[in-house]
Amino acid sequence: MSDAGASPDLNTPAMRTLAGSDPTRALQILKRALELEPKNLSAWLNYAGLLRATGDVEAALDAIAHALEVEPRSFHALLMKGAILDRQGNFPDAGRTYALALLFAPNDESLDPPTRAALAQAREVYAKYIDDFGQEIWAAVDARSERQTPRDRQRVNRFLDIISGRSPIYQQKPTDYFFPGLPAIEFFDDETFPWLPAFEGYFPDILGELEAELARGLDQFAPYVQLPMGAPVDQWALLNHSDTWSSLSLKANGRVVEENAPRFPKTLEALALLPQPSVPNRSPVAIFSALQPHTKIPPHHGVTNTRMVLHLPLIIPDHCGFRVGSETRQWKPGKAWVFDDTIEHEAWNDSDHLRVILIADIWNPYLTDYEREMYAAVLGSVDAFHNEAVAYSESI
Repeated sequence: MSDAGASPDLNTPAMRTLAGSDPTRALQILKRALELEPKNLSAWLNYAGLLRATGDVEAALDAIAHALEVEPRSFHALLMKGAILDRQGNFPDAGRTYALALLFAPNDESLDPPTRAALAQAREVYAKYIDDFGQEIWAAVDARSERQTPRDRQRVNRFLDIISGRSPIYQQKPTDYFFPGLPAIEFFDDETFPWLPAFEGYFPDILGELEAELARGLDQFAPYVQLPMGAPVDQWALLNHSDTWSSLSLKANGRVVEENAPRFPKTLEALALLPQPSVPNRSPVAIFSALQPHTKIPPHHGVTNTRMVLHLPLIIPDHCGFRVGSETRQWKPGKAWVFDDTIEHEAWNDSDHLRVILIADIWNPYLTDYEREMYAAVLGSVDAFHNEAVAYSESI
């Protein structure tokens, strides 16, 4: 089983014979090959497969992780990982891994019989995963919807259909969670947010606190893009773990960042005016976003259309810009705007100076109070179903 040509290869007669008669020797040969060619995808897959066959599944999973670092979309690596997790009884992770394997699966006719059988098992497990997942999240809504009418439930039900895989997305392009029936608005009218003038009134205080922080340096800023090893980097290759785009968090994982709070009392006072989402371990979020000179943020989409993103420009040199969908705007210090980041957007700093803005999430103004409550409940159920123990923020 391989995605690309390599030497040595367990598919050759000599290596098959050696693997059957002396797997320890075959493993030594493959290990040596990987020391010489650490990006050899076929060798990693063969090494992982032989480790699994000899019963060393933890080492096999480690080898698969290396294979996915080489090619995150490797169908064979994902299929093998899902099979191991399935055999271990790790049903949620097996289901999620199989989902990716199915996404990148080739035509059945191009596969050998053992791989076709493994693919059939993946489809069966994934179908059960989706069914159990759907039941879990529907139960979370039903338990909190005793007095709601079918009309109240309409968009929530469609939301559940979408995240459980029953219905495709037809609007906007959030990376994680799409809530149906919400209008796709690139930039919102200021009149939509009656609190906006009061928030903008804090601009001098926020700028002063930021300038005091920058006088101490950028040591407290961290790379904005921090994708883990093995994740597809795609357009983020140049920015992943790079200080060219960095941030300092004021709110993260649904909480105020206590170590930073004392230095930004007025900024936090201003943020208290905003209708920020309350989603445990995810929102609210608020950061200072620093973009170094001659740096571009590539076109991308946000996490969910249940929350919009607010920008308050603070330090804006000339030759900076921002595009959402078909509209391009120039930041003006002290003038905030709200946009839908699930619509493709990008930014650039073509100047010779640092650009800094304050970014925060707010509830989508078209969500009802009930829908906000249900969204938070559903995502709490999603995390519980997958046994998520590590808190994280919904990226903005």
